[in-house]
Amino acid sequence: MAKRQRISSDVKEQIIGRIKDDGVSVADAAREHGIHEATIYKWFRGEISSQPTLRELTKLQKENKMLMELVGELTVKLSCAQKKN
Repeated sequence: MAKRQRISSDVKEQIIGRIKDDGVSVADAAREHGIHEATIYKWFRGEISSQPTLRELTKLQKENKMLMELVGELTVKLSCAQKKN
């Protein structure tokens, strides 16, 4: 029987991040790291029930700020266009 290897939380986070953010398939990530696909799917199930990481929160805050700025710019442009008509 093969010895179970312990995967650090940093490596787990990196693998999950590559799958979520970079579009790497679960199969490819599992093969690259020498782990079973089912292990990665378990990590995703565990992640769903847990609190978001600081990294995830920071990313969401940046995205939210960017989207709010974009909405503001579009609102100003729309307002200017309506005044011209």
